[in-house]
Amino acid sequence: MRPQTLAACLALAVTLSFGAAQANPQSATPAAPAAPAVPAAPSPPAIVANVDAGRTLSYTCQGCHGLTGYKNAYPSYRVPKIGGQSAEYLSQALTEYREGKRKHPTMQAQSMSFSVQDIADLSAYLSTLK
Repeated sequence: MRPQTLAACLALAVTLSFGAAQANPQSATPAAPAAPAVPAAPSPPAIVANVDAGRTLSYTCQGCHGLTGYKNAYPSYRVPKIGGQSAEYLSQALTEYREGKRKHPTMQAQSMSFSVQDIADLSAYLSTLK
C-alpha cells in the first residue's frame, strides 16, 4: 500500500472509532493518560517604554516634525504632526517604516537606526506632547 493511502485509511479508522465512541458513550474505552505537556518557550519580556530616553531620541525628529507649520524646506511637502499621536500609532508607523512597509526614504533611514526599545521610548514620549 502506498504511504498516502495507508495514512488516509488510518485517519478514517481513527475518525470512525472516535465518532462511534461519541455516539455510544457507554461503550467507549477509557482514554489513555495524556502525555506530559512540553513547556512552552519563555516569551520575551514585555518592553517597558522610557519617556526620558524617548525625549533624548526625539531630537532627531525635531528637524522635520518640529518645524512651524509642519512643512519641509525642500522639497516642499507637508510633514505630519507626531506630537500627541497615540503611542500605538507611532510605534506601528515607525515599525512599518523600518520593515519597508511604508515608503519614505528619510523615515526609512531614520527608523532603521532605532531598536524596538527605541521605538517604544520615542512613541511613549511623543504621545505625551500636545
